Amino acid sequence: MAEFTDFMENKIIDHILRNQAYTPPATVYLALFTTPTNDAGEGTEVSGGAYARQAVTLDAAEDGASENSAEITFPTATADWGTITHVALMDALTGGNMLMHTPLDASKEVNNGDTFKMNAGSLDVNVD
Repeated sequence: MAEFTDFMENKIIDHILRNQAYTPPATVYLALFTTPTNDAGEGTEVSGGAYARQAVTLDAAEDGASENSAEITFPTATADWGTITHVALMDALTGGNMLMHTPLDASKEVNNGDTFKMNAGSLDVNVD
């Protein structure tokens, strides 16, 4: 995941180069999208069918990169969620701001009764 949103880019510049306060979120959440995401923080996020963003725990950054330190498991879908094509890190459980986004290496269709998960180490976060 290497694409910062405009929101996050502005926060980084203002915080580091302009000495403006920025309080990072206490928890970062992974969100699933069925359409492409963009730097403006747009995209069609899954909704309904027991969908809820999931908290993400990342390893300490090294060489400009990190990865999820634990498995991320979404609730079992109680309706078809569609084909997941993109994921994003968000600063709130609902609403909030998109921080980073990326397409999946392979799209995944999630139907009623399916469970979407990402194994530990499979969500790569980098700034390259």
